[in-house]
Amino acid sequence: MTQTSENVTWLTQEAYNKLKDELAYLTGPARTEIAAKIAAAREEGDLRENGGYHAAKEEQGKQELRVRQLQQLLESAQVGEAPAADGEVAPGMLVTVAFDGDEDDTLTFLLASREYASEDIETYSPQSPLGRGVIGHSIGEDAEYELPNGKKASVRILKAEPYKG
Repeated sequence: MTQTSENVTWLTQEAYNKLKDELAYLTGPARTEIAAKIAAAREEGDLRENGGYHAAKEEQGKQELRVRQLQQLLESAQVGEAPAADGEVAPGMLVTVAFDGDEDDTLTFLLASREYASEDIETYSPQSPLGRGVIGHSIGEDAEYELPNGKKASVRILKAEPYKG
């Protein structure tokens, strides 16, 4: 099956391994643990008013959703090296942009899939409007992207360097 570049998630080998490990845990030990919680809650009697049972079933549903997300992500992932520090914006980079050329109105963000998201740095997906707009542009260039309301906005690329988080 051929993937378009918009459906591919670029991951470092380290990130890929981390996600594979999470998937292995969720489909192995975590499934066993949640099944045991459900069985124990069932033993408590009437399921209609059994808070422990309903909480365990909800946890199981969330866990299985995460399993499907990971499977889909890993299936479409391309594992590769971190982007080159050549000043060209690419996934895996920490990017600083100035809005409408205003050097005081800037945003620094990580251009990566949400799997990389952290509380330390704002993360934009390469498939987001801003992400698509800046990819391939170099430091000093202007990039245009479409806002949700259909209008165009532009940013100037101030910095683009591989993220070392």
